[in-house]
Amino acid sequence: MTKTNHTLTIKKVENSKIETVDFNNLTFGKTFTDYMYSCDYVDGEWTNPTIEPYGPLQIDPSARVFHYGQAVFEGMKAFKDANNDVWLFRPEDNLNRINKSSARLAMPEFPKHLFFEGLTTLLNLDKQWIKNTEGSSMYIRPFIIATEPAISASPASQYKFMIILSPAQSYYAGEVRVLFAEQYSRAANGGVGFAKAAGNYAAQFYPTSLAHKEGYQQIIWTDANSHEYLEEAGTMNIFFRVNDTLLTAPISDRILDGITRKSIIQLAKDNNIAVEERPITVKEIKEAATNGSLKEIFGAGTAAVITPILGFKHGEMKHEIVPATDSYALLFKHNLMAIQYNKTEDKHGWRYKI
Repeated sequence: MTKTNHTLTIKKVENSKIETVDFNNLTFGKTFTDYMYSCDYVDGEWTNPTIEPYGPLQIDPSARVFHYGQAVFEGMKAFKDANNDVWLFRPEDNLNRINKSSARLAMPEFPKHLFFEGLTTLLNLDKQWIKNTEGSSMYIRPFIIATEPAISASPASQYKFMIILSPAQSYYAGEVRVLFAEQYSRAANGGVGFAKAAGNYAAQFYPTSLAHKEGYQQIIWTDANSHEYLEEAGTMNIFFRVNDTLLTAPISDRILDGITRKSIIQLAKDNNIAVEERPITVKEIKEAATNGSLKEIFGAGTAAVITPILGFKHGEMKHEIVPATDSYALLFKHNLMAIQYNKTEDKHGWRYKI
């Protein structure tokens, strides 16, 4: 069991910067609240849990995170309902996943009691930053980095866990079209694709920049061995609707166990919509597009929530998707957000009140 030295210290800001923020014109991930939470791992225990004013860190240039990439993170959201109560959505799943990611990168797991005490205290201090207007939320970024000052190639003995907060509106603006990957890969068998490791995302940036040059906003990644199977879409899990059946790739060591993904699967079952978690080939989706049975493609993730995809390209084939009048994407987004904003019954116990 991980040992802890557990006394939460709170250092108050002198003046809030909230009045300087235009909440109607937020760029995702660019604005941060008054406070941040941190905790240090030293001598085999998590210690010094602290909430303090948001600001720069002082870190040694030889910190192992800079040289060997020991860094994992999570993405969560908090929502404010019409009564100004604040809710999290499946937060224990996020804690479990960051600890699973940490274990894969030989990093220490973070204790549940420190996670929830720090997170709830932080959100209460920054509660005024959470707006209850439609589509508004507080994006929550927990992360762990290796801070030990040493450049020998081995796991660190010192780490820092942090949570920072960023008020958010919608993630993707405008239309989204994708390329099916033919050359580059996101993850391979036995690798770290299932983990939210920082390096997974860095490796996506170059292929995605090439897609942008062709006029596409994202890539749907294919398997590294053959590029025959569709797996994830950029920063999202991916769903295909063929006729009235929902298809998504199964969880593996290459594919992130998305919390929005598994929520959608449950919502589909709640609505008597057939769901198949199985390998999906590029060939079958192209054939479905050709014969008219491909009704929808959409991505799912914490930041993006649910993002309809309006077209794709693979090889010489380009295909535009006619928006469905009975859109599953819109149904799931409506149902999911109704739960998140405390507008409807939460029969699966997903909400967590702050």
